[in-house]
Amino acid sequence: MLMHILRRLLLAIPTLIVVITIIFVVVRVIPGDPARARLGDQASEEAVNQLKEELGLNKSIFAQYVDYMWNLAQGDLGRSLVNRAPNWEQIQFVLPHTLELTFVAILIALLLGIPTGVITAVKRNTWVDYLGRVLSLAGLSAPAFYIGILLIYVFSVRLGWFPAIGAGDFSDPVDNLRSLVLPAITLGLVETAYVARMTRSVMLNVLSDDYVRTARAKGLTERVVLIKHALRAALVPIVSLVGLFTVGLIGSSVLTEEVFARPGLGSRMVGATEQRDYTLLQAIMVVYALIIVFINIIVDLIYTLVDPRVRKS
Repeated sequence: MLMHILRRLLLAIPTLIVVITIIFVVVRVIPGDPARARLGDQASEEAVNQLKEELGLNKSIFAQYVDYMWNLAQGDLGRSLVNRAPNWEQIQFVLPHTLELTFVAILIALLLGIPTGVITAVKRNTWVDYLGRVLSLAGLSAPAFYIGILLIYVFSVRLGWFPAIGAGDFSDPVDNLRSLVLPAITLGLVETAYVARMTRSVMLNVLSDDYVRTARAKGLTERVVLIKHALRAALVPIVSLVGLFTVGLIGSSVLTEEVFARPGLGSRMVGATEQRDYTLLQAIMVVYALIIVFINIIVDLIYTLVDPRVRKS
């Protein structure tokens, strides 16, 4: 198990280097001069050239890349082009909100999606199955921002149960939870639809396998057959899907954070783009890449726990 973890960590290093290199190149091919965008169109050429020298933009692309990777290896994400504050200080303020929102949304999707998928598979071609499939299709079809607006209208404007915008203070768990409920449900419902449909599809295949029929023939209760035998065999593709759409959730959080006016990586990235703060934008994208690689490692480890044969493949 330890060697499997070490292999996955070593494989993550070249992946990160490639992704960060792509981010570096993409940010620098964006139309516009960062120094000119920072100082404005009325700035003199002397001031622009001075800022370029200060930021290292007068060097060749290769020299900039070497400097950036060296600083990144030391944990330095650079400074904001707008306010000259360290990028990490701005990111660490909003990062917990994004991670909290994503984690709770995944939890909601698993708690709702897996039971729904199992029940609709067991009750195949009954009204329960049809209802579950219709609701799943509705979840797939409705954009996250539209669901968020509906939730705000019903639970904030009409009922007044939860705040419509903002994020709670971590020092006040109750206030933080009330501010988290609607955004988390918004993202969670979207992924619930994917998890439910995947679980149903996989369970239908598993329930027809020989070992499931053998387990029933041995007199095991239906609950034991479903949970211990069928669902366990179906977990590998389900975990794969959850890992895939967790990455999508982090991207979807951009719109959700904008709808609910929550601080987060998504809203901060939108602000950096509007202000043409290229260094902060680059730093946020690198953090996104780190999170995605970390999620993939966690998914690989869960694979190993669910199916030990994976570590030998």
